[in-house]
Amino acid sequence: MKKRKFGLALASIFAAGSILAACGGGEEKEETTTGSGNGSTEETSDFSVAMVTDTGGVDDKSFNQSTWEGIVEFGEANGLEKGNGGYDYLQSAAESDYVTNLNSLIRRDFDLVFAVGFALHNAVAEVADQQKDAKIAIIDEVVADKENVASIMFKANEASYLAGVAAALETKSNKIGFIGGMTGEIIGGFQAGFEAGVASVNPDIVVDVEYAESFTDAAKGQQIAKRMYDSGVDIIFHAAGGVGNGLFTEAKERKQKDPNANVWAIGVDRDQYDEGQVDAETNIVLTSVLKRVDVAAQEVAKLALEGNFPGGETITYGLADGGVDLADSRGAITEETIAKVEEAKQQIIDGEVTVPEQPEK
Repeated sequence: MKKRKFGLALASIFAAGSILAACGGGEEKEETTTGSGNGSTEETSDFSVAMVTDTGGVDDKSFNQSTWEGIVEFGEANGLEKGNGGYDYLQSAAESDYVTNLNSLIRRDFDLVFAVGFALHNAVAEVADQQKDAKIAIIDEVVADKENVASIMFKANEASYLAGVAAALETKSNKIGFIGGMTGEIIGGFQAGFEAGVASVNPDIVVDVEYAESFTDAAKGQQIAKRMYDSGVDIIFHAAGGVGNGLFTEAKERKQKDPNANVWAIGVDRDQYDEGQVDAETNIVLTSVLKRVDVAAQEVAKLALEGNFPGGETITYGLADGGVDLADSRGAITEETIAKVEEAKQQIIDGEVTVPEQPEK
């Protein structure tokens, strides 16, 4: 499979804040049920884009939500409306919905369909073989040897390394936690980068690792977080989708009971600062590891709109092109730590530090 990076294009999207392109109008389409469950009649545009979520839902405050936000921004920037001929989504309640939802959007004549998450790999491969004229982009997974599929990947290990550096410099107990979602290469990259970042500061710091084997079980996330905090861990990084909601709940409850409790959480995929708000003055989110899925979705949609859909290719975003990063800590991290994080970031970009892609076995 061909690989390429779109660093310059991505940087230009960040700088501009939006994508400017023209879409013409067309004939009307019949009423249909949209991803929100509301029927609507939309005018057909020259280009349309939609997405299928994994089972985390479109408002998961993580990957699905970030992708949808990018699609909405793209649609609004190009004069599209929600529904057929514009932009839309279908939500998957179970894995069995993946193929059905992909086919449904293709039958509704969307020019580009995003599949969000590695769990949709098999469904995308199956539908791509059946629907040769469809254009599908899968996020966070590679579907090889399909000329009608673009694979979008992120060097999450690089941004996770920075989170590890920050956590190691900010911990008071020298005990740090990592909560993973489903065991696999994608989440393994987060873990490997995080552990390497911690070790680069202090190899004696203990990193407590546990996987929930779920991306939706918030109760499991809270259970794991409780065990970790009880054991003396003071900072927990999650790469677990909706499971992370349990982490935030546990940390906030502890802070409410004891305002002096030294408990922190590190978010994932998007800036999860709002999820950590305890009261007007208190927030338990130290920072978040960002995958700019929203910007990647906009960029690939723009390429498809312009007739340059990168089918059969893998597009990889890293620190060097702004595709991954750390969120603003909003004062939770000291200036000294910020300086060290920036130093580590530049070392990775310059090739002086190579971040491991998978944990040591």
